[in-house]
Amino acid sequence: MGQCLIFESSISGESPPPPPPPRAFFGRDELIEKIVGLAENLTPIALIGAGGIGKTSTALTILHDNRIKQRFGDNRRFIRCDQFPPLPAHFLRRLSKVIGAGIENPEDMAPLRPFLSSRETLLILDNAESILDSQGTCAQEIYAVVEELSQFGNICLCVTSRISTVPPHCKVLDIPTLSIEAGRDAFYRIYQHGEWSDLINDILEQLDFHPLSITLLATVAQYNRWDARRLAKEWERRRTSVLHAQHNKSLSATIELSLASPTFQGLGPDARGLLEVVAFFPQGINEDNFDWLFPTISNGINILDAFCTLSLTYRSDGYVTMLAPLRDHLCPKDPPSSPLLCMAKRWYFDRLSIDLHPDKPGFEEAQWITSEDTNVEHLLDVFTTIDVNSDDVWDACASFARHLHWHKARLIALRPKIEGLPDDHRSKPECLLELSHLFNSLGNCAEYKRLLVHVLRLQRERGDDRQVARTLGHLSDANQRNGLFEEGARQVKEGLEIYKRLGDTVGEAECLKDLGWVLYGDKQLDAAAEVVSRAISLLPEKGEQFLTCTCHRDLGEIYRSKGNMEKAAHHFEVALGIASSFNWHNQLFWIHLLSAMLSFKQDRFEDTDARIGHAKSHTFDDVLRLGVAMCLQAHSWRRQGRLEEAKFEALRAVDLAEKLGAEPLLGKCRELLGDIDQDMSSLVTSELDDSGELLEMIAHAAVADSSCSERTTESE
Repeated sequence: MGQCLIFESSISGESPPPPPPPRAFFGRDELIEKIVGLAENLTPIALIGAGGIGKTSTALTILHDNRIKQRFGDNRRFIRCDQFPPLPAHFLRRLSKVIGAGIENPEDMAPLRPFLSSRETLLILDNAESILDSQGTCAQEIYAVVEELSQFGNICLCVTSRISTVPPHCKVLDIPTLSIEAGRDAFYRIYQHGEWSDLINDILEQLDFHPLSITLLATVAQYNRWDARRLAKEWERRRTSVLHAQHNKSLSATIELSLASPTFQGLGPDARGLLEVVAFFPQGINEDNFDWLFPTISNGINILDAFCTLSLTYRSDGYVTMLAPLRDHLCPKDPPSSPLLCMAKRWYFDRLSIDLHPDKPGFEEAQWITSEDTNVEHLLDVFTTIDVNSDDVWDACASFARHLHWHKARLIALRPKIEGLPDDHRSKPECLLELSHLFNSLGNCAEYKRLLVHVLRLQRERGDDRQVARTLGHLSDANQRNGLFEEGARQVKEGLEIYKRLGDTVGEAECLKDLGWVLYGDKQLDAAAEVVSRAISLLPEKGEQFLTCTCHRDLGEIYRSKGNMEKAAHHFEVALGIASSFNWHNQLFWIHLLSAMLSFKQDRFEDTDARIGHAKSHTFDDVLRLGVAMCLQAHSWRRQGRLEEAKFEALRAVDLAEKLGAEPLLGKCRELLGDIDQDMSSLVTSELDDSGELLEMIAHAAVADSSCSERTTESE
């Protein structure tokens, strides 16, 4: 039987007619302008994004745009692809009806081609994921039809889809969330029960300015006549479950629709659990770390790719993450019951448990914490709340603070929980100790000391003499940093007596080394040299090379300050020989830097610069140490009259110190930079005090830095 062509050109003749344009549409002006320009050039377009991101609203705004009306007239067509079964026959039937071809049941594209090629048309396929899902029963056949539609030179095909599987000719545009201003405008367009409120603005920010979530929030608040305080209270109590408006419109239904797609269902039994893990972690999942986080999932990267294809997640700085509303809905409500989350927790905790020290294997590898710290902190925050008595969790908490101390010094949100533990909790002393080191690395010596005083009290109450002696060593360091040399000496002497009573000669040597540093800080150089020499005499020839190395390094610095350059050089060389044989980068950095200061004081600038170069080669990614080395290098070049080079190096050191917030170093670098500028303006290099404040600061940083690490290692 032949098929007749009936030409129906009116857009109003479509059954059903297209939806009207959105009554309020905010913050998409640039996007609309771009799409209209593409449409006017008949470029096929794909609008891709998560459910509720505003794809349909954008498409309808385009459909009713004045320039589009002028360009296409009545030939603007709109098909809701989720309103019929995803079968080729149904799609072709709907296409025929919408474009006005009048062919009842076309079996393929052949009878439609004459009509499709006869006029310029804008054709919008909305919610096209329902027919383009690659795992669908007839997806390949429907995809071929859609691809052909995109190739007509007279048709502008516009596809909206959650799935990024679209014809290759389409210009793909990812629909973003709203701007802050547009999100607020969208909310207050619906909500009319109050003025602008910071409470509401905060909720909108927590929703990542996701359009559907904002609309639902405003609708619920409007229906219930909630003021801002009540809305904030309901949000705090119910989170995204509050986003359920009347007539069964809800965020959860939108999300679950994505999870019902054939592609998601075909990902296997781990897909939902993996999606929950992405939702649990604020940063999402680092793709580079996937294999050690989930060693049992062989196709995990493919699953993550599928999540992005389905617009459930997106990639950001190496992480696969998701919008906040989706994260809140999908996050496991009972974290311990999630097998994959518990697997990730176990592997995070295993990596935290390494014996962390700059001069031990694995130190550089531990820098993974710099990119994963937000995830780890959230994991610890959740599990310390769930099980406050878990030793594993609190051990990981102490290890986390230790990792941050070495690799990313910052305050942690876990601090109140640590300090709030009962004093008889097994893990409290160790957690407080690591927290104190974190404050020390941030330059907060007052908090460093306060926390150590608390730790010392707890250790005394427990009667653990060895731990008391260990803590006294830390507290002595805190007091000398605060300029309280007498108090620091008294504490380290008490620790010395404890080690003598325990018959621990290595502990005695450690205390004598610490006492030497306190005396050095108090300018008692002869006494300092005597006690450090005693420390060396107590150490065996083999087995305590690290402590022997640091004693010789400290003794070299003491003799340098005393002006005995020959003895200083001897002890530096002994320390260098030991450190080189073990390739201890931390020690090698400071030994080379202190040796450079010795050469500098003797006006041996070639040797000074060479040793600074050696020191820099052992900084690795420790930018603070690099800044210290740069500062000394600029100091040396200034002394040599190489002012342009000195200024360049000083500027680099200032930049590093500013980024780190290292105030003491920053102050010295700026002071040095000012001196260099003055020298350049006068063309006369002013006299320098070789043993001045800059060199003294570097010397104190050298011994104090490694003293803290040595005591930490001893405790482990």
